[in-house]
Amino acid sequence: MSPTLEQLQQNYEDFVTAVRASGRVWGLKSEVGWVVCDSEEFEDTDVIPFWAEEAEARQQCCDAWADNEPVAIDLETFLDQWLVEMAEDGTLAGPGWTKELEGLEIEPVELGKRLFPEATAEQEAP
Repeated sequence: MSPTLEQLQQNYEDFVTAVRASGRVWGLKSEVGWVVCDSEEFEDTDVIPFWAEEAEARQQCCDAWADNEPVAIDLETFLDQWLVEMAEDGTLAGPGWTKELEGLEIEPVELGKRLFPEATAEQEAP
């Protein structure tokens, strides 16, 4: 049974809370690069899944992703490099996806605003 939109939204909220507390996000990487998925919502759009905990990312390292390892990305790098490049490339973020790879697909700018509200406020200040 697929999670409801409310459950997926709660996963996103939990992701934001945990990442802000830990100061890092987790992605999956192999010798050929970072894991990228096709968007379920938008044609010809990629999504990079991220998790708040190493264990959550590690549970994805099976089947087609067996050659991948969880890699931590500190928040400063995530904001200054990852989210900027993803926005430029038109790539979405998949924060806190379930083991079945179900979750929200979020615009990088929106994820940045949720993870770094103080940075967003500073940028908007006159």
